Amino acid sequence: MAVTLNNGFKMPIVGLGVWRMEGKEITDLIINAINIGYRHFDCAADYKNEAEVGEALQEAFRNGLVKREDLFITTKLWNSDHGHVVEACKDSLKKLQLEYLDLYLVHFPVATKHTGVGTTDSALDEDGVLDIDTTVSLETTWHAMEDLISLGLVRSIGISNYDIFLTRDCLAYSKIKPAVNQIETHPYFQRDSLVKFCLKHGISVTAHTPLGGAVANTEWFGSVSCLDDPLLKDLAKKYQRTVAQIVLRWGIQRNTAVVPKTSKPERLKENFQVFDFELTKEDMDLIKTVDRKCRSNQPAKFWGIDLYA
Repeated sequence: MAVTLNNGFKMPIVGLGVWRMEGKEITDLIINAINIGYRHFDCAADYKNEAEVGEALQEAFRNGLVKREDLFITTKLWNSDHGHVVEACKDSLKKLQLEYLDLYLVHFPVATKHTGVGTTDSALDEDGVLDIDTTVSLETTWHAMEDLISLGLVRSIGISNYDIFLTRDCLAYSKIKPAVNQIETHPYFQRDSLVKFCLKHGISVTAHTPLGGAVANTEWFGSVSCLDDPLLKDLAKKYQRTVAQIVLRWGIQRNTAVVPKTSKPERLKENFQVFDFELTKEDMDLIKTVDRKCRSNQPAKFWGIDLYA
């Protein structure tokens, strides 16, 4: 099952996010995922594991598990590289050991002090606040992203963590429309207006935190997990599924791609088993009622500034 992007390329609707994955764990995870059926992998320079992902992919190619053209690989431009888009993309490709990317995203709508291509640092000023580079506009960054397509380095380009207004602006200045906006969205943070706006204007939506971040975001940011919600637990019993499967299926039926993250083999398999059932319209409407407008991923904790304020 795939989403057709506005340039005709197809993106598998379920992928695997590799944030907070390390070393040998990544190789096992990606090989297991490919064997289960995953063909979409969501990476980022900032995850600091592109080289390990690249090794895992090469192992999969060598062993004949898949061919390069079978996979959809996404990675992202970090904030500190907005003025060095082509170099940053080439650095990611080198680490991933790939000749092209299926999708390259602007990770956050902010340019910060350059710290060296691929270093993905978040430089703070003397007050402990993110050191924002006011000389690089998002429009400049986007036109450099467009150059990647003519250079043959990427097939599709997109944005990430953009709200309605920044997405609208991107549509206004783009020569190549963004194919995807990757955002946090889950039952506790549904963002219906943003999702509908993107889809109306031909921008596919990927949910980068489709399960609300679960335990990891609770530990990092003190956020509340939707996986503990009583209504969602009741629906899981009704459909004889896990709460995570209900939440992922809800995301799919909203026409959003989902890239859940897990390092547990049993969860990896479970998160992919969401194509053989369907939530009723009544149950989709029920899930609308649990929205708390609660963002679980809070980079302000590390940056000393709330970009979403």
